[in-house]
Amino acid sequence: MQGKAIIVSAPSGAGKTTIVKHLLKEIPNLEFSISACSRAKRDEEINGKDYYFISGDDFREKISRDEFVEWQEVYPGSYYGTLKTEMDRIWSLDKTPIFDVDVVGAVNLKNYFGEQGLGIFIHPPSIEELATRLKKRGTESDETLRKRVDKASYELTFATRFDKIIVNDNLALKCKEIVALVITFLKL
Repeated sequence: MQGKAIIVSAPSGAGKTTIVKHLLKEIPNLEFSISACSRAKRDEEINGKDYYFISGDDFREKISRDEFVEWQEVYPGSYYGTLKTEMDRIWSLDKTPIFDVDVVGAVNLKNYFGEQGLGIFIHPPSIEELATRLKKRGTESDETLRKRVDKASYELTFATRFDKIIVNDNLALKCKEIVALVITFLKL
């Protein structure tokens, strides 16, 4: 293992992706870690930018050759993970990888990186507020909204496994707080 890593996770709707984009804009030393997945590429997605799209067979072959930092089978036959070659790519740029990943993947990354990884959990102010945010997106049916909220309740039980829990009750303020946290961790 080479350098440090920033691991950001949260239930869907807590503000994780917005915060990661802010960190990437504010801290030039960070480089987004692109995950690999076995699902089909969507029309608007670009291989090597949004994900590394590989077949299920190739994904399983890479697992057997220990080519992943972490991986998981999210749904039967649907794999997601972080390739070791992605870490090499980022470190060869003299940058620090930043991860925007689900809770289980984040815990696996934190276990892998240990003290070299800063695990940040973005906590919604409440489950009710999270449901309101998800509803405002306009992308959820009542059933998928309920499933996401149920999943979020489960994911919140993992919060204590992170180095820092940030309650996202004021996005602008929390972005500043997290930038300072990451700069301190990286000793920039």
